[in-house]
Amino acid sequence: MKTSDFYYDLPQELIAQTPIEKRDTSRLMTLDRVSGATGHHHFYDLPDFLNPGDCLILNNSRVLPARLVGQRLPGGGICEVLLLNDKGDKVWECLVRPGRKLRKGTRLTFGNGELTAKIVEQLEEGGRLIRFDYEGIFLETLERLGKMPLPPYIKEELQDQERYQTVYSKVLGSAAAPTAGLHFTPELLETIQAKGVKIGYVTLHVGLGTFRPVKEDTIEDHPMHSEYCTISQETADLINETRANGGRCICVGTTSCRTLESWAAEDGHMEAKSGWTNIYIYPGYRFKVMDGLVTNFHLPESTLIMLVSAFAGREHVLAAYEEAVREKYRFFSFGDAMFIS
Repeated sequence: MKTSDFYYDLPQELIAQTPIEKRDTSRLMTLDRVSGATGHHHFYDLPDFLNPGDCLILNNSRVLPARLVGQRLPGGGICEVLLLNDKGDKVWECLVRPGRKLRKGTRLTFGNGELTAKIVEQLEEGGRLIRFDYEGIFLETLERLGKMPLPPYIKEELQDQERYQTVYSKVLGSAAAPTAGLHFTPELLETIQAKGVKIGYVTLHVGLGTFRPVKEDTIEDHPMHSEYCTISQETADLINETRANGGRCICVGTTSCRTLESWAAEDGHMEAKSGWTNIYIYPGYRFKVMDGLVTNFHLPESTLIMLVSAFAGREHVLAAYEEAVREKYRFFSFGDAMFIS
């Protein structure tokens, strides 16, 4: 298939720049993946579309405040560093700005010298290996000095950093939020459980590769990024029990979907497992576990809209997106949601 097969026209003013005041009052479009029928609701209506005996799988990864703004030494010019992967021994793989001035050997300082660093290697595609120097625990330093690494299409400064975390976030490690979960509140989760829907957790640490555009004309030629994910035996058992009893396995977000589909056996049986996945789901893929998906709206020509199209059909998905544009839904990270079943 061609990358252009997944294009849709989105007015810039529909890209949500700030989170809605109350998480679960965002809008919710429902999409029947068999008929293509759509409906318009609010996210707090989600329990109406879940059945007793279903299970809901959430990604409990927590976003690192991985964006550091500091100064170059000597000279004091402004620099920006985005942490990607912990390589060990105080060394992180990072993205930097301005790249032409941040070369191997450059020293950096953050927070009036509370955190210092040195660029030890320049990588392909513009990355850097940076060794940090600090006292105490690095993640605590990061909590004080770092900012949320918002996607490039969000231009507004985030006033409350916790709004880019899900209410059930737990395991630090993501470079971006698993945004489908941003709509949940503790009260809504309680309502869902009271209906007889069980909740399980996986962890997939979202990488910035999720925002990387597909540059190849043919989708199969795109090199898919890798992300680290984990499923516990408790969650695996929950999924196996749900399916054995005729319930549905509903993933919250493409990250939960990618975790389950990465580690499921061909018959859908799940076991505890951890590791890196570069699973690439596009039309033609046969889903082994997922029966329903809660997701945000995704960028045109992205791997995420390809995944959703694999589940619900490209024509149905693009028609639903066109309807969402007409109905002025809010798009992307802080936008509205879809429930596909």
